[in-house]
Amino acid sequence: MAITLSNLHPAEGAVRKRKRIGRGQGSGHGGTSTRGHKGQHSRTGAKHKAWFEGGQMPLIRRVPKFGFHSPFRVEFQTLNVHRLNELAVQAKFSDGNVTPEVLFAIGAISKRNVPVKILGDGDLQKKLSVSAHAFSEKAKEKITAAGGAVIEMKATSH
Repeated sequence: MAITLSNLHPAEGAVRKRKRIGRGQGSGHGGTSTRGHKGQHSRTGAKHKAWFEGGQMPLIRRVPKFGFHSPFRVEFQTLNVHRLNELAVQAKFSDGNVTPEVLFAIGAISKRNVPVKILGDGDLQKKLSVSAHAFSEKAKEKITAAGGAVIEMKATSH
């Protein structure tokens, strides 16, 4: 038989009768109207906060606290010296000047507004003038050893 709008009906057991409380003992939901005897929730207007634990010491106060989050922490995007070398070999830096704006434009970093830190993994063969917000000591050594310049910019916290 084809299904049409005239013979649609819900699946077996999907529709149940509504529980009508407070309609007399014969309904099975009279008397206390499914609220039980006495106690806070048997009374009208009863409510408590979702995290209230019945007066016992709350979980957040029972669990030991540890750690510290500095409000002055600066999150950096990192870039290694070997990546700068790869980009220089591919002639991505036209004049040998490397800035966060240039790095963002060529896709070496993904965020324009997050400070950049240059790390010292790898070797650098090209002479580059690198501007960044922070440098590791190894990165400074490798850039200057290749004849380049290190220009440190001011990094701000969020």
